Amino acid sequence: MTRIPSQPGPALLDVRGISISFGGLRAVQDFNLTLPGGRLHGLIGPNGAGKTTVFNLLTGVYAPDTGTIDLGGAPLDGLKPSARAAAGLARTFQNIRLFPDLSVLDNVRIACHLRTTGSMAGAMLRSASNLGQERAILERARELLAMFDLLDRQHEDSRGLPYGDQRRLEIARALATGPKALLLDEPAAGMNPQEKVELRGLIRSVMERFHVAILLIEHDMGVVMDICERITVLDYGRTIAEGTPAEVQRDPRVIAAYLGDPADPATGE
Repeated sequence: MTRIPSQPGPALLDVRGISISFGGLRAVQDFNLTLPGGRLHGLIGPNGAGKTTVFNLLTGVYAPDTGTIDLGGAPLDGLKPSARAAAGLARTFQNIRLFPDLSVLDNVRIACHLRTTGSMAGAMLRSASNLGQERAILERARELLAMFDLLDRQHEDSRGLPYGDQRRLEIARALATGPKALLLDEPAAGMNPQEKVELRGLIRSVMERFHVAILLIEHDMGVVMDICERITVLDYGRTIAEGTPAEVQRDPRVIAAYLGDPADPATGE
């Protein structure tokens, strides 16, 4: 595989010193990230390390106790999740959150509406401007479904899709919002080996075609090490390593976090 050169560029997503505690437990401490557009960064760590909490901080589900988050040079601090999505920050979820009773097409069309400027009156009166926007949305939604090999299932309810297809639909729906940065939470979860191979190619294609900054949480180390240019490793809410896949794989702190410290008395050695 040819990896895109990881030359630094201007930060699109810039996170500085965010921390949060729950009932005295420090869930995330002093987390930093600089992610340019068109780059793919992995966020890994053992279960409970704080990865999804970081996503919730970035998307406004939680407000950090300290630190700042900028997207495209504009601060996101204090904005609600919907406002952050409008600013260009999109995410998928570890537990799929599609609209199960809507069609595959309508799941994507709804997301496209985030970028429309039509009024309620225009929609009710079926104005020329509104009709033009609806045609553009339909074309955009179908383009995304074709890219994700879902166009032939556009009229099916999303609940009826196989698990791997639901995962792809969720990514397509996130892209329909026109994001600057895309947060993918366990996109390979529940996929079979062939689906994971296809997912790797799809994520690369998304990054190159849309020039979005992608932050990826993933437990499948084969996926992470294959497609990520840089990786941050969390353990108990702290960053213990950051670097290229090769650097992270060799880091003794990462090995200890995943496998246990061989010098630990609890191991009997």
